[in-house]
Formats: sequence, structure tokens, C-alpha cells
Amino acid sequence: MGNKISLKEKVGYGFGDMASSMFWKLFGMYLLFFYTDVMGIAAAAVGTMFLITRIWDTFFDPVVGVLSDRTHSRWGKFRPYILYMALPFGVMGVLTFTTPGYSDTGKLIYAYVTYSAMMMIYSLINVPYASLLGVISTDGRERNTLASFRMAFAFGGSLIALALIEPLVSFFSKTGDAPNLQRGWQLGVAVIALICVILFLLCFAWVRERVQPIQEMPLSLKTDVRDLWQNRPWWILLGAGIAALIFNSIRDGATLYYFKYYIQNMEAFKLGSMSITYSMLYLVLGQGANIIGVILASPVGNSIGKKNTYLGAMLIASVLSILFYWLGKDQLTLIFVFQFLISICAGIIFPLLWSMYADIADYSEWKNGRRATGLIFSSSSMSQKFGWTIGSALTGWLLGAFGFKANEVQAHATQNGILLMLSFLPAVGSLLSILFIAMYPLSEARVTTITAELAQRRK
Repeated sequence: MGNKISLKEKVGYGFGDMASSMFWKLFGMYLLFFYTDVMGIAAAAVGTMFLITRIWDTFFDPVVGVLSDRTHSRWGKFRPYILYMALPFGVMGVLTFTTPGYSDTGKLIYAYVTYSAMMMIYSLINVPYASLLGVISTDGRERNTLASFRMAFAFGGSLIALALIEPLVSFFSKTGDAPNLQRGWQLGVAVIALICVILFLLCFAWVRERVQPIQEMPLSLKTDVRDLWQNRPWWILLGAGIAALIFNSIRDGATLYYFKYYIQNMEAFKLGSMSITYSMLYLVLGQGANIIGVILASPVGNSIGKKNTYLGAMLIASVLSILFYWLGKDQLTLIFVFQFLISICAGIIFPLLWSMYADIADYSEWKNGRRATGLIFSSSSMSQKFGWTIGSALTGWLLGAFGFKANEVQAHATQNGILLMLSFLPAVGSLLSILFIAMYPLSEARVTTITAELAQRRK
């Protein structure tokens, strides 16, 4: 079985995370802001909603992993989920950004229902998609390359979503008889959703599953869970991923509030009738820098090792985040420079995490004689969502604790609290991630040995 993967298949694999990440970024950057400043829900209530809905959804991911491991079809174990969940993903994404004509309580209930449904659909398509990395190729370097393609397209999709959404919202808000921001958000997100559905279908069509377990044997959920529970590298990577997402989600979630209420200067310039804001430029710059980080991840990781690359990137991100606190409101150039450098570091780490999960799937098969790719990769989605859950809930709660009130001039203490959410508070997450990854035991040499032994057993 050859491990050489065509460029078309790598691009197709990248399309899957491009689609996921377009909505993931909209949720991370805009959903809290949409709920508070457009739909009119209190920030603390949204924080609690994020926690409750995402805790359930986080533990739904391993269920999807177990189901996909037990799926048998002419398309493989994981690809059918991408095919059948693509359209529901787009439809529910639009409903999540739709404002119903309900009371405040009704709007909160609607947010609970639509957001919970969206996250479950996200699990049903993203967990099998993530698992594909473990079955496309057995070659470690090809996996690094595939992970880099995945993350490059993911950040590219995020960049497209961030570049389009505010202009689309501005455009559609003005298409009716009177300006309507709620209509603008619904129709603007609908355009993004259509793009996502097309990308998922192309991913399904262009990617193939190749890696088969040493031998098919009766799958016992109890045994799978026991193997996972005893998998030390999995626990370490789970903790590192959660901490990294806390770092990212607090910074992302606070950005719009930072420019609107702390910098107090939103509009950078006009493009025709559309306003281009500093927050949009800041976020787009971050996504571009993420892509640079993704490009660097594979060559640097192959040169000095995944673990050392991860540690170095997160240490730099931690230091820069702490220094960000002392940037003044008038130092916009430095603010954008720091965003660029921090985002490069954030871009480097995520391809490494995905590649490490593939290594852990091999380690588990080598150790236990059983392959549970879906269950192991579901942990990556679980850590992503759990870290995002904690970070987003903290963002809402912190805004409430700092005295934030939507669409009002904020007190000095509130403004300083928002500044902390771009500096010291996310740095806590990045430092925790460093502590976890420092304990990661699977070196490049050990992974190479495991891969060679597995190849012999499969023969």
C-alpha cells in the first residue's frame, strides 16, 4: 500500500477543515457579540449557556467517535458522515445566527436549542473528518503534511469568513425598506453556509480511506474506553489542547469588545457604502499570520521535533501576550504587530496537535493490538470544544464581572478588564499548555519505531 498522497487529495482534505473553520471562527469571534449586541441577551447569561450546552456537546464527541469506528460502508468508516451532515451543517448555522421575534426569555431558549443542535451536527461531521488523518496514510511525514494542509485551509477559511462577514452583514442590512442588522446577520451567514456545504462535498469526493487495522476483531466499547483511559500520551495531549483553546478563545471572544469599548475606534475606512473596521482588519491579519504559522509547522517540526516546536511557539506567545497589556490605545501599529506575531505562534501549534493525535492512534494500536481511530480523534474535537467552552464561558462571565453593559460607554474598570482579556488572562492558558506538552513522551524516534513495528504486524 503506497503512502504517497496526491495534491488533489491533500487539497480535498484541507477543504473539510476550511468549511468547519469558517463557522468555528464565526462562533469564536462573533457569536457572543451577536448574542449580546444584536440579539440582546445578557453577557453572563450567554456565558452560562455556552458552558451548559458545550459540556453536553463535548462529551457527545466520543459517542460519535465510537459510532464512526463501528461504521462500515462502501465509502469507509468516516466519509459517509461528511456526505450526509454537510447540508444540515449549513442550515443549522444560519438558524443559529437568526434572531426570532420572541421575548428576552424566548430568545435565550431559542439560543440554547439552536446552538446545541448546531454543535451536535458539528460533532457528527467534524469528528469523522478529524479521524480521516489516521486512515489516509501511515507515513508520519505525510501526516505532518496533511495536517499542515488541513490547518492552512482551516485558517484560510477563517480568513475568508472574517473578511466577508462584516461587509456581507453591512450589505444585507441595507437591502430592505429600512436598515435591519438582524436580517444582515442572517443573510450574511447564509452566504458563508453555502460555501461550507460545497467544500464538505468536495472533501467527501476527493479523499480516500486506506489504513486498515492489523485485524478486524469484535469491537468492545468497554475495552476501547479502558485502552483510552490508560493512554498517558492521550491525557497529556488532551490537557494541552484544552489549555491552548482557552488561550485562543478568550483572545478571540474579547477582540470586538476591545476595539468597540476599549480602543473606542471601530471604523478604519469605507469601501463604497460598507464600513471596514479595525476589528475586522485585526482578525483578518491574525488569520493570515496563522497561515504563516501553519506553513512553518511542518518544516520546523520535522527539523527540531513536534514537541520542541510546540514549546517554543507557546512560550513566545505567552511572553507577547503579557507584554500586550502595556500597549496604549494610540499604539495601533504595535497592537497589530503583536497580533501578527502571537497569531504566527498560534498557527504553528495546531497542525502539530493533529499530527500527534495520529501518532497516538498508532501508539494505542501498537500497545493494545486494537485500533480505535475515531475514539482517539474524537478526543481532539473534545479538547477543542471543551477548551472553547471554558474560554467562551469565561469571556461572558468576565464581561459580566467587569460590569459590561452592551452598547453603552464602559467604566474604566470594565475597559481594563477587557484589556486583561487580551493579555494576562489568555497567557494563563498558554502557560498551562506548555506545562502539559513538556510531559509528552512520544518522540520522533519512538514514533518511527512504532510505525515500523506496526507495518511488520500488518504484513
